[in-house]
This record gives sequence, structure tokens and C-alpha cells, in this order.
Amino acid sequence: MILFEKGSAHRELSPDEMRAGLFEALGKLGERNKVLAIPPDYTRYPSRAGFLTEMTWQYYGDKLTDVLPALGTHSPMTTDQIRHMFGSLPGELIREHDWRNDVVTVGMVPSDFVKDVSEGAVDFPWPAQVNRLLIEGGFDLILSIGQVVPHEVVGMANYNKNIFVGTGGVEGINKSHFIGAAYGMERMMGHADTPVRRIFNYASEHFTRDLPIVYVQTVVGLDKEDGKIKTRGLFIGDDLEVFEKAAKLSLEVNFDMLDEPLDKVVVYLDPTEFKSTWLGNKSIYRTRMAIADGGELIVLAPALREFGEDKEIDRLIRKFGYHGTETTLKACEEHEELRNNLSAAAHLIHGSSEGRFRITYCPGKHAGNLTREEIEQAGFEYGDLDEMLTLYEPEGLKDGYHVLPNGERFYYISNPALGLWAYKERFRY
Repeated sequence: MILFEKGSAHRELSPDEMRAGLFEALGKLGERNKVLAIPPDYTRYPSRAGFLTEMTWQYYGDKLTDVLPALGTHSPMTTDQIRHMFGSLPGELIREHDWRNDVVTVGMVPSDFVKDVSEGAVDFPWPAQVNRLLIEGGFDLILSIGQVVPHEVVGMANYNKNIFVGTGGVEGINKSHFIGAAYGMERMMGHADTPVRRIFNYASEHFTRDLPIVYVQTVVGLDKEDGKIKTRGLFIGDDLEVFEKAAKLSLEVNFDMLDEPLDKVVVYLDPTEFKSTWLGNKSIYRTRMAIADGGELIVLAPALREFGEDKEIDRLIRKFGYHGTETTLKACEEHEELRNNLSAAAHLIHGSSEGRFRITYCPGKHAGNLTREEIEQAGFEYGDLDEMLTLYEPEGLKDGYHVLPNGERFYYISNPALGLWAYKERFRY
């Protein structure tokens, strides 16, 4: 059932319109006495989910008893991040998700189903896991709040991914990431109907159907004319249809289809959002279908200080590095520690160009940031950030094509998390 829908690729939704749309949808739900909100964490700050969560608190008051950021494998939010993202929302409402200890398994998607939808890429059962608060909290409304945008693991982010990954557990997250990697992320990015999504949908239908989940989904994109991030859509409802409508708009807003492959791409990672390659590799995932064979991706990463946000995943990335699918799958066969952390293995596959183009990471030189040795050990090339900034100064660049005085042509992207780029021959419809 769709409770509210409004969106256009050519019109911005104002905060007042978003508030009114949210309140209209909540009003249709009737009286609720105990509400849980599940927004994304700070790594999805541009999603407008923070504002919508704050508005949810203004609507329900003390009936909103818990706010559980969908951390997945990410680091817990800091006090400053909570304040910046959620505004006046009381900090004591925030609950911290622990993907290793706070989950319950609500059901198993059969291996035959997983094998069928993945076209034989994998054949193991998939455990549907969620934070125990969803099951044991006694809520009469669970609001899953977030942004629909192209995604490397599931095709299009949000909807029930926010539940099964954002509040999921080790085995469920590991296996879902690996299914996507084994099937092929380039076959899925930008598509709403993918093997991983079908698995999540099976779990929603069979294991969490009785949970009172309503999805509040935004579509947010960068306006190339003025360089500002704008909300283009808001879709609220409790079923697949509301996700599919948001995904359709997201393709209009967040996807750039190019007429030619790009020889050089420069991506900037905002230091307030991107401190790890676990997140920063969106610069690779989202551009890989646009970059020419033999091309180069330059990643300006002033705050890059770690590989994985989870300590164990960080250790595994440092040990095995981004060396391509074949090398990673061989390492899985030979090393139990990687085989038991399939999300790390999937990430190593996603973060490699498979030797097709160069990836140059340029971390800042502040204490604690990744060093040249660490960057190169992980399988990337190292670039001096100061030198790169003299050539590619983010403050003076708009997203799109540029030509330097020396004739060098490059394509600039200010935030890889907001889009997907491909040229026609590489994108699969």
C-alpha cells in the first residue's frame, strides 16, 4: 500500500513538502503507541533521512521510543554526527546496532531458491537476520527511512536492504555481499530486480511479514547546474511497489549514461563522510562501467585512515588486498578466515578493476591516515594528494568533463555515493 508518493527528476521537494508528505502518510496509519525508526547512519547523510527522522520524532513525541541507525558493518555514529544528522532529536533515543551480537535469525531462504535466482553462482541457504530489537521491542510501527540509489551489492539501495543488511548479522551480511559479487555487480547496479533483492523479498514475505514495517524512501541527486544536492522524490508505503516507484525515479536522477568511455576520472571523497576504502570504494563501484580499458581513476581522499570500518574486516583487507576475482576466490578456498568473512571477500572483488584500469588513491598526510606503503600493499597505486590538488581542485570543479591547460581531459565526480556512471556498451539493461 502506498501512503504517499511525490517525485520528479526536474523538481526539488522542499523541507516543508517533505514534512507534509511524511505527516500525511503517518496520519493514514492511525494511532500508534510505540514506534521504532531505522534511518541510515552518517555515511548516508545526504539522504535527508536525518531530517525525516527528526520530523518523525516531532510527530510522535515520546511514542517514538527508539532510533536504531542501520549501521550494518559501519562504525557507530559519534555524538557530533548524531547531532548534525538528526538535529533536535534527543540523543538518548539512539540505539547502537552490533552486527556480531545483537541479531536473531528469523528464517532461512532455501539454498535451491538462492541457487535459482543467482543462476548457479552460489547454492547455500541465506539466513534472514535482524536486530533483536525489531522482534522483541513490542513496536506497533517500524519506520525504515532511507534513500533509494544505485548500489553495488543489491542493485538499488534501501527498501528491505535497510532491514536485512542495515540491522543484519554477520552471516546474513557476509553471504548477501558474496552472492552479489559472485553473480556480478556490473549485472546488477542500477537494477531494482536482482538476485539479492529477490532473496530479501523472499525473506520479507516469509519471515518478517508480521512486523509493522513502513518504508520512507527518498530520491536525492546532484543538480549539475548549480552543484547542489536536491531531494527529487519521497515515497512512503509498506510493499514492493513503493520501492519500485522510487527506484524508477532514482534511475532518472542518479544514473548518467555516457556516449563514450572515460580515460580519466577524478573522484573527491568528502572528509566528513569517507574515512575508509570500505565506503570510499564507491568511487570504483559506481564508475567502473564508465572507465575505458587502460584508463585511470584518481581518488582524492583527504581523510582516508582505514580500509574496513570493522576491525576484523580491516585486517583481512590489509592481508589479502584488492587483487581481483580470481585471486580472491582462490584465497577463499585456501584461507578459512576469509571464507568465514564473505562480505570482506566480496568487497575485495568489488574494489578491484580486474586489471582493466588503474586506481590511484590519494590520502591526506595527516597523522593516522593511510600511508603509501599501506595503499600499495592493498593493491592500489599511490598518489600525492597535495600534488593532485594543484591539478584537480575540487572547489573549482563542477561534475562532468574538464580540460586542463595542458590539454588533459578528465571527468570529475564530487560524490560517488549519489550516482552511477556507465557508457552504453557496458551497461546491461
